[in-house]
Amino acid sequence: MRQDHKPSVLFVCLGNICRSPTAEAVFRARAKAAGLDVEIDSAGTGAWHAGEPPDARAMDAGERRGYDFTGQSARAVEGLDFARFDYVLAMDSENLAHLNAMKPVTYSGHLGLFCDFSGAQDTGRDVPDPYYGGPQGFETVLDMIERASDGLIAKIRS
Repeated sequence: MRQDHKPSVLFVCLGNICRSPTAEAVFRARAKAAGLDVEIDSAGTGAWHAGEPPDARAMDAGERRGYDFTGQSARAVEGLDFARFDYVLAMDSENLAHLNAMKPVTYSGHLGLFCDFSGAQDTGRDVPDPYYGGPQGFETVLDMIERASDGLIAKIRS
């Protein structure tokens, strides 16, 4: 990456209402605290929730830790996202497979799993979908996203 290039990151989950907006909020706060100027967005591989705000339970859990979800609304991944973002990071293997299927052959950025940046601290590489579970699922998601965010910040800095 060129020194004068502003890095850009897109977080992707299924509906863009739980995991990827949480990753957007967490990474935005942590990147800012680290002094990084990064373009950050989130999207879903499905468009069922397009235009909706993040899930209230995800926002409640994140806001208790000081994260801001202001201005976020769900949207679907578009082909142009591959031209816009250096990092397209899926929350799980299923969404990564969808992204790989739509990735243009000319994409030269990093397409992969977000938890690949968390090191050996997480037992699984997929961020579990907390949508149908209880409040603890949202806490687990936050823990994983915080670790992966710190790893991604270190990668961008290097």
